[in-house]
Amino acid sequence: MLVALTSGFGLSNAFRTVAAIMAAPLAAEFALSPQQLGLFAGAFHFAFGAMQVFMGIGIDLYGVRRTILTAFPLAIAGAVLSALAPGFGWLALAQVLIGVGCAPAFLVCTVFIARHFAPQRFAAMSGTAMAIGTLGMLFTGTPLAWLVQQWSWRGGFGVLAALAALAWLWMWRGVHEPAAAPHALQAAPQRESLRRAVARFGTLFTLPHTWGIVVLGAVTYAALISLRGLWMGPMLMQRHSWSLVASGNVALALSVLALAGPVLFGRIDPPDAHRRRRWLVACTLVMSALFAALAAGGPAWLDVALMLAVGLLSGFIVLQYADVRAAYPADLTGRAMAVFTMAMFLGVAAMQWFTGLVASLAGSGASDPFVAVMAAIAAALALAAAGFAGLPAPPQARRAHKRI
Repeated sequence: MLVALTSGFGLSNAFRTVAAIMAAPLAAEFALSPQQLGLFAGAFHFAFGAMQVFMGIGIDLYGVRRTILTAFPLAIAGAVLSALAPGFGWLALAQVLIGVGCAPAFLVCTVFIARHFAPQRFAAMSGTAMAIGTLGMLFTGTPLAWLVQQWSWRGGFGVLAALAALAWLWMWRGVHEPAAAPHALQAAPQRESLRRAVARFGTLFTLPHTWGIVVLGAVTYAALISLRGLWMGPMLMQRHSWSLVASGNVALALSVLALAGPVLFGRIDPPDAHRRRRWLVACTLVMSALFAALAAGGPAWLDVALMLAVGLLSGFIVLQYADVRAAYPADLTGRAMAVFTMAMFLGVAAMQWFTGLVASLAGSGASDPFVAVMAAIAAALALAAAGFAGLPAPPQARRAHKRI
């Protein structure tokens, strides 16, 4: 069942990273500016993030199966609309539909794991699910670049629509709501009313430690997706004059490393909450340094090496899920994961819009737009690490710190 659920997450990963390959042909057909490309890439993530509140409540009230099967057809419809879009406005609307449809894709995986696996296996199983889901990004590397070059970007969306329909059928046939295992987390014994569910969701934001989780969550994944899902292709093609397929090869290699990263970090998850949070700060600062090096500019091989390093290091994001899992009671698991996922994807939308604006401003001043974009991402990561370290930690992390 978990593998079937990750098929939806895999398609979600594919949809959120198409802009890296499709940016150039879309810009050529619709005469799009860098800022419009940022809006195109960000529309999916804004819709995805904004719907997390409702998806978290839906999972807690109605279950994993009903939530994903109800939402995911919108992703199929959005992919079809993208393939047929006559202009930028329709294309942006289609990305919103895809974002809403994919909104519960990884959330259902994490909640399923939290409810049906032992707590000590959460990070490892989440890392495995992230790795399987990352296979979707492999399609938006070399295969999609070849398809777009040989056919068109519309054909790429058509293929994604067909794959999304197959994923929905797999989840429909393969996913059910099993009884929780004896060692697993127990869901709330009685179904809450919708009003109470919304009210309890709001109480998460009254807890001081929620804000540190939100601050870091809004930046780490956003940095990865802004690189892999938007700026990698244009940067390699414009800065180093690479072809679309050659850029797709690098995107494919980064995706493979991004697939391995969660498995690696999931298996070396620190034993206590305080140490895990120290790892999160350190890894975020290292990622900031990698983006700063990309901003400095260098030969093509160095830029590629730095991009690949970002892909592998991004696996530490699975530790953020483990941090969230440990910070809230079991009956709030769905909503807590939803808050974190909402922060992640609203952060992606904001970063892609903001970096698009930065690129446009830099380009109008005859500066290298990629220097400005990578520097802005590096600064955001450094500020997020400082905020996470300075804001209150969850009670479990504070207790673990006192024991050290």
